[in-house]
Amino acid sequence: MLRFGTDGVRGVALTELTEQYVADLGHAAATVLSLKHVVIGRDTRASGLALQTALASGFVAGGATVELLGVAPTPAIAFAAAQRGCAGAVVTASHNPYGDNGVKIFGIGGIKLTDEQERMIESTMAASGAQSMSGQRSSESVATATESVAAMNDYRNNIEGLVPSRAFADIRIVVDCANGAMSDVAPYVFAQLGATVIAIHCEPNGKNINAECGATYPKIIGEAVRLHQAAIGLAFDGDGDRVIGVDHVGNVVDGDHLLALAAIDMHERKVLDGNGVVVTVMTNAGFHAAMAQHGISVVTTPVGDRSVLIALDENKLVLGGEQSGHIIYRKDATTGDGLLAGVRLVDLVRRKNVTLQKLAQDAMTSLPQVLINVRVESVATDLATQFAQEIAAAERDLNGVGRVLLRASGTEPMVRVMVEAQFEETANSVAQRLAASVVKRLGGSR
Repeated sequence: MLRFGTDGVRGVALTELTEQYVADLGHAAATVLSLKHVVIGRDTRASGLALQTALASGFVAGGATVELLGVAPTPAIAFAAAQRGCAGAVVTASHNPYGDNGVKIFGIGGIKLTDEQERMIESTMAASGAQSMSGQRSSESVATATESVAAMNDYRNNIEGLVPSRAFADIRIVVDCANGAMSDVAPYVFAQLGATVIAIHCEPNGKNINAECGATYPKIIGEAVRLHQAAIGLAFDGDGDRVIGVDHVGNVVDGDHLLALAAIDMHERKVLDGNGVVVTVMTNAGFHAAMAQHGISVVTTPVGDRSVLIALDENKLVLGGEQSGHIIYRKDATTGDGLLAGVRLVDLVRRKNVTLQKLAQDAMTSLPQVLINVRVESVATDLATQFAQEIAAAERDLNGVGRVLLRASGTEPMVRVMVEAQFEETANSVAQRLAASVVKRLGGSR
């Protein structure tokens, strides 16, 4: 049985993540969480409609009414759940290739599930075993779901209301929507705010989501920004909960820089509640140095915007995020929202009247960092212990400057090898050696 990972459940669509499994997941979630109403959306994968139908039938069989939002960004579903005081679910595999799919579930109020809630749902599914609710599925139960367009209008209006009307007039922006759920949303919102918008990869066909485009391929939008002489580029992932920026010459402005810019700006405007920010273990050492320089405290969590959200609430902070581009403005959202973060970034550039290139350079200087994703046949449960000798040798090579991190991906069968060092050549050579060790011991490829 598939299990919850860093962000929901994912697997190969319709073979690992079957309609049967998804229906049972919805039924178990409705039962465990005592759900009365659920809003459901999906990204643009070919398998999305069938899995959404199965998920809806599961929720209905579990006693919930269902409101279908169709193709919608993950943060729009979370927003709708928060507005309605209900639960939410998204059929998406985020940045994964189109052949994969998944389910993200939000509890009542649009908050991500706790570890305990996920364990209870898994236990309920395991206990049901052969007593699957699939036999109870019927066209009648699915028909009780209703479709809604109002929720998407509310989401767009909310984002547009964060800044003054037509605030982005005379700003040229390239948006890369990864042929995903932001394709009909982000270009519209920025145009409504007055920007001249060049939209790329906004023509989903069910199979081209994340295909050499979007947040995982920022080089592509960098080229488009230079071609169209734009001021800023914004690249989203397939479900729209994260964003990567690009300045006017095509330099990538990653999540660390986006978060540093936001934290410093909010600190200066005295709206950074708690005068702190939440990041993950992947955050560059340069970020920590920049925050120390400005007197901003930093809380570090495991990878995943769910971990960031928990730490934000526990520490009563309002800003957090990940290097990958998940940025959480806690007063405005219950999850990472790429569009919200993109609008906030463009507004910051507008208010400062300085190029994004200069703002990003002034905000922080990254320590050279190399990240290698090793696709493996089997993932060790404790990489730090299994590779203790290799990690110790790597740390000696860093001469006290930098760090080494091996971690299993929570969304794919991968081990992520990250090395920071004083010099890029050192980081690269150490990372390559560690990655080779992972391949040799766990099998797989790079």
